[in-house]
Amino acid sequence: MFNIRILSQEQIKPIVSIKDAVDAVEDVYRLKAEGKTSVWPLVTYDFEVGVSDMDIKSGYIGGLNIFGMKSVSYFSNNIKVGLPNLIGILTVYNAENGVPLGVMDAGYITCLRTGAAGALGIKYLARKDASRMTMIGAGKQALFQMAAALTVRPDIEKISIYDGLSESNAIEVAENAVKLLKDLNVDASKVQFKAVCNLEKTVGESDIIVTATPSRTPIVMNEWVKAGTHFSCVGSDVSGKQEIDENILPRMKIYVDDVAQCINVGEIETGIKKNVITEENILGEIGEVIIGRKQGRTSEEDITLYDTTGIAIQDLVTAKKVLDIAEEKKIGTIVDI
Repeated sequence: MFNIRILSQEQIKPIVSIKDAVDAVEDVYRLKAEGKTSVWPLVTYDFEVGVSDMDIKSGYIGGLNIFGMKSVSYFSNNIKVGLPNLIGILTVYNAENGVPLGVMDAGYITCLRTGAAGALGIKYLARKDASRMTMIGAGKQALFQMAAALTVRPDIEKISIYDGLSESNAIEVAENAVKLLKDLNVDASKVQFKAVCNLEKTVGESDIIVTATPSRTPIVMNEWVKAGTHFSCVGSDVSGKQEIDENILPRMKIYVDDVAQCINVGEIETGIKKNVITEENILGEIGEVIIGRKQGRTSEEDITLYDTTGIAIQDLVTAKKVLDIAEEKKIGTIVDI
């Protein structure tokens, strides 16, 4: 009855770039700010806190006439049995008639759009002369965060890499970063990559800090942070996660991807629950900054935070880009159901 395109991760990787994802996510943030999207309530479940969890994100993009959902699970012990830690499926539907358009692996798209989201915080909120970045977390997402950051700010000169769980991971990523980023079509040959173990010193020297960890306790402390620093925090995506000291929050100009979701599961969740800040501290959503409705950074001394928990419309807009390219190139398996 319906022809649905099925796409594997191997089919998706060659046809969509990190720049495609950055452009797509920036476009959907604009649509959200213009009231042309809907983000539906997040569903989450911890099978074992800090070890395994799942979430279901869904929503609607009126500007593209699509809706859909993504289910993603994280099982940290999967690597021991030869399985990926992150597994996800993404389904896209036609919003005019409910007909499914495509089903695809969500893992790679999640990596792309999460990198894109963090980078858009850098593009619109970091100082124009920011050149020193610190990547906290050396897992799979670190590569996509760095790739997207260099896509929007190619003048970044140095990236320090810290991993509190595995110093060897940080060293490996730093040593191989240029080659790995080249595989994502990002030229990082002029960037200095360095694994670091003294995070306090590194934070104090950084213009941009990106956090992408599963932490449930603060990694970056208030007293380490200098004026003018920008933070893009992407690790807090379920309730209870936290990467930065909540006492930094009153010093920050705070922007989010979605107010309701960030209050409940974002980096700002702990600060609000502890009454360190209130919802009034949120100055706006990033889409409002992009379209010029809200001001972002207004001074070189501002400490800015972009709290991105990840919302379904980021996945859907990237998936629509993938489906369009796949249809043009006749990639994927067509299933009649």
